[in-house]
Amino acid sequence: MNALTLIIITALVLVLAYRFYGCFIAAKILAINPSRETPAHELNDGRDYIPTNKWVVFGHHFAAIAGAGPLVGPTLAAQYGYAPGFLWLLIGAVLAGGVHDMVVLFASIRHKGRSLAEIAKDEVGKTTGAAASFAVLVIILMTMAGLAIVIVNALFNNAWGTFTVAATIPIAMFIGIYMRYLRPGHIGEASFIGTILILLGVVLGPVIKASAWASLFTFSDTQLKLLLPAYGFVAATLPVWFLLAPRDYLSSYLKIGTIAGLALGIFIVRPEIQMPAFTVFTNGGGPIIAGPVWPFLMITIACGAVSGFHALIGSGTTPKLVDNEGDILMIGYGAMLTECFVGVMALIAATSLQPGDYFAINTSAAVFPSLASQGYTIVDLPHLSAMVGEDVAHRPGGAVSLAVGMAAIFAGIPGLQHLMTYWYQFAIMFEALFILTTIDAGTRVARYIVQDLFGKVYKPFEQVNWWPGVIITGGLVSFIWGYLLYGGNISTIWPIFGVANQLLATLALCIGTTIILKQTKSISYALVTFVPMTFLFVTTVTAGSMSIFNTYLPKGMLTNAILMALMILAVIITVVDSSFKWSRFIQNEAVKR
Repeated sequence: MNALTLIIITALVLVLAYRFYGCFIAAKILAINPSRETPAHELNDGRDYIPTNKWVVFGHHFAAIAGAGPLVGPTLAAQYGYAPGFLWLLIGAVLAGGVHDMVVLFASIRHKGRSLAEIAKDEVGKTTGAAASFAVLVIILMTMAGLAIVIVNALFNNAWGTFTVAATIPIAMFIGIYMRYLRPGHIGEASFIGTILILLGVVLGPVIKASAWASLFTFSDTQLKLLLPAYGFVAATLPVWFLLAPRDYLSSYLKIGTIAGLALGIFIVRPEIQMPAFTVFTNGGGPIIAGPVWPFLMITIACGAVSGFHALIGSGTTPKLVDNEGDILMIGYGAMLTECFVGVMALIAATSLQPGDYFAINTSAAVFPSLASQGYTIVDLPHLSAMVGEDVAHRPGGAVSLAVGMAAIFAGIPGLQHLMTYWYQFAIMFEALFILTTIDAGTRVARYIVQDLFGKVYKPFEQVNWWPGVIITGGLVSFIWGYLLYGGNISTIWPIFGVANQLLATLALCIGTTIILKQTKSISYALVTFVPMTFLFVTTVTAGSMSIFNTYLPKGMLTNAILMALMILAVIITVVDSSFKWSRFIQNEAVKR
């Protein structure tokens, strides 16, 4: 299979889906009203609620939702072959993920930018609201830990990559000041300056690596596990215009530009997909994912197809910035389809490697020999390691294999082969930015949720700009997910993150079904959220149950098993409670007729 064929199919499917399905839901089902005042105007406080240009909001939203998931998930799922991941990315994004994101964003805007848990309490009831609050809080903490472990594995003992990523923080702050005070309204100008500065960080990387400054940017995995939560705390407490919005805005278009460049590179190089359509691991027993393709493909790919984490952003930072309801289609549905395209590019980059090389990177030195005996032998890996300037073998987590695959494609363009080490570090920075922008927004959203909960006991916490509340809740949230990160690794964190992520998507689609039923009074319209909700519910509860009984309990991982069981219970409560609400509503409508 040629990679170019997959790109063409992806582009056609996504464009048609946006033009017809997305527009239909926005206009006919949600009845979006561009003349209606949004919370950004109604509650404008100059800090969290700020009317913002739609392209900046799109950039922030895309950067916040597109964390490690669309990069790492498809890369890890390549274990099953290229076909399962490719099909689920397209089907999931068009029929589930895009709908999920747009409906949640719409619902939050109509509820004054409030969180998903608060919306659940208003639309369904206190029981669902409480279950949703618990599920959302646990899931977001798992998400932060799950995404951060990927960046730890990519950046430890990598001075070049760490410097490049660290440089984006002061650059974002400068651009925030530039757009707010120095040159307000000159978005294109600020974007150009910011992009040049970020690229300069990549170029200066080898200079830093070869100098005495290298030690300042060389961290062990333990040190990074402490630094990342500290960064999350700072990002969650600073004003949104100062770091979060400009950083997300800049990095999003850098990401989109990189993916577009990767697509162009694939068009020029036309690499062949080396991984077969289906591998022997589709029935289970794989070295990366132990379970069978169903239901574990869905929880592994997660964000590139449908992601509950997006509901936290869509009911967190983004609805407080949307200037006009007419922007909901582009920001909600459009950003999800863009993320799907990113996921397909990641899948192509990973599967363009020789299967033996792919497995050698993504498994430990202890596990790989058993794969070699099955025919998965190393082919190009020594050569690739020499070209990127680092030993890339046995660095599981997906980030390194993706970076190697991307670098190999870019280096395949005539005249660019000698720059492969730059392409590799650029790809690492590219992946790290995806993750850090999610940590920016995710920690802030978790702060909002905890402030809501604490506000039930002490009212001032409900004020999102009350500084003592900001510091206390931001510190508490950062400490908890940092604790999970410190004691975990990719094999213990990613599976529970995947199940948590899809359970939250199930919960959000459940609440979306209630909202659509109430607004449209149409059972057929409610199917756009009910059908994907049902599929995700069955799939994810099955995956979670299998993980508990086949993995966590046999290995004595009691904490993971309890958390998984509690999350499944919270979602079951939500679905059952909502079902009673739907039944009463349908009966009342039948009586009226």
